[in-house]
Amino acid sequence: MIASALRDTLKDGTLSSTLLQNIIAGTTVGVVALPLAMGLAIASGAPPQHGLYTAIIGGIFIALTGGSHVNISGPTAAFVVILLPVVGQYGMGGLLISGLLAGFMMVAFGLLRFGRLIQAIPYPVVIGFTSGIGTVIAFVQLKDFLGLQPGEAGIHFIEKTMSLFAALPTLQWEEAVIGIITLGILIGWKRVGSRIPGYLVALVSGGLLAAIFNHFDYLPHVDTIASRFSYHSGSITGAGIPPVLPRLLLPWLQPGPDGQPVGLSFDLIRTLLGSAFAIALLGSLESLLCAIVADGMTGEQHDPDSELVGQGLGNILVPFFGGIPVTAAIARTALNVRSGGSTPVAGVVHGIFILLSILFLAPLLSLIPMASMAAVLIMVAWNMSEARHALHIVRRAPREDAAVFLTCFALTVLLDMEVAVVTGLVLASIIFIRRMSELTNTSILEGHAHHHEAAPVEGVVIYDVNGPLFFGAAHKALKIILSVDRKIHTVVLDMADVALLDTTAMMNLESIANTLASRKTSLHLIHASDKLAEKMRRYGLINGGNGPRLSKDLQSVLSTLN
Repeated sequence: MIASALRDTLKDGTLSSTLLQNIIAGTTVGVVALPLAMGLAIASGAPPQHGLYTAIIGGIFIALTGGSHVNISGPTAAFVVILLPVVGQYGMGGLLISGLLAGFMMVAFGLLRFGRLIQAIPYPVVIGFTSGIGTVIAFVQLKDFLGLQPGEAGIHFIEKTMSLFAALPTLQWEEAVIGIITLGILIGWKRVGSRIPGYLVALVSGGLLAAIFNHFDYLPHVDTIASRFSYHSGSITGAGIPPVLPRLLLPWLQPGPDGQPVGLSFDLIRTLLGSAFAIALLGSLESLLCAIVADGMTGEQHDPDSELVGQGLGNILVPFFGGIPVTAAIARTALNVRSGGSTPVAGVVHGIFILLSILFLAPLLSLIPMASMAAVLIMVAWNMSEARHALHIVRRAPREDAAVFLTCFALTVLLDMEVAVVTGLVLASIIFIRRMSELTNTSILEGHAHHHEAAPVEGVVIYDVNGPLFFGAAHKALKIILSVDRKIHTVVLDMADVALLDTTAMMNLESIANTLASRKTSLHLIHASDKLAEKMRRYGLINGGNGPRLSKDLQSVLSTLN
């Protein structure tokens, strides 16, 4: 189950035959992933180097252990809404422990073969999450995009938004100019059709503008990564991004909100479990959706359970190097495929490129203005929100789907992801149960005509059961049987079209058989598959007493009446 993608490419020889092509693709993706990794770490409340460490360790390790040939893993925008309040309440230590717990959950998802189940979460639920996350990220970035100086605000969206509006008089025109120019380049560069990534052009342009502002004393200075962040690594202290390799650390010894080691306790783990589950579910969802998109582009087939195990192992590993939660990123994966990536080599090269960038380009990366980073994240948020699809759901989708989307969206924006994730799963389950129950029905065969057998004798009635009999449908489908005329002495259920039978359905059948027995009426089941028959025997449903009797066909039932 581990490293299925790597084993496949080793077995068919593509790993060696496409080596150069995948090195080029990985380098291309690395150029784009570099600023995104920094920006997403900043958006999550962590210093930028933690996002880089995530892309290095997670990107390389998951590429080697996952189930997709081309997935590119790193920090993603999906986690920002969860991680930001965790950092505010529990510091970096709490953030790293949350990611570690989520990793164990994702490994469990894969080992329990939940891959295909997670893929089945309804689209309105998924788009509700992503649109809500995109909205929150865009609003949060307005602070750096416009150079606002808001006062203290709470952790919820409404509180942050009100704080930003109150701070509008503090807008700094120089920050706004750099942010707008960077965002304009990101939007317009797609029309140029150049192979040079737009993120690179936009950030270089923003960096040059920031250098001009910060060089001349008569111009206002702008905020950069170097002026915002500092680091202390061993004997090395400096501003911006540390030009050193990620070092091994223990997550529970990292600082909490009070600057002291957060420690490891049962109470802390219990408190963080909700956030960890939200991280695990969103990470699993995004990774598998990413793999499905990649399969459509490449014609390959990923192993969803192997991908979940790889993603989980990556999330277990990265906290020990200061990395934030990691998952596959759809935009970076799509770029990888378009650039010729076809094996895990591209993911490994992408991580190595970022590692070399830290070692040799850290001083230059530290000069990127915060307004430009905010513009990059606003662009990411817009792409993630999928506004066109969201509006289409509201306007054209069935009312219950639109209601589910709006509920998940509102909860993500107004409350938090933990509530939204739990509610989304509950709504997805309710929708599934309701729609499955609508497929199941029981109908009396008119005129005592049976499509398998000859017409029965008087006093015998046959019901045709269609669809799965499970807890959401069994009672509704079977209650019609109790309405039989009291002159009927034999009720027959044709189970030929029943593929699923759960405990609730068997309890309902047992109850119906007992009720009919009190009227001196017997209940017979015919045409049940061997699998269903064995399940009913094991449960004790057809072992005598007043329970239903299992017969091969209608003729077998009629022969017992003679």
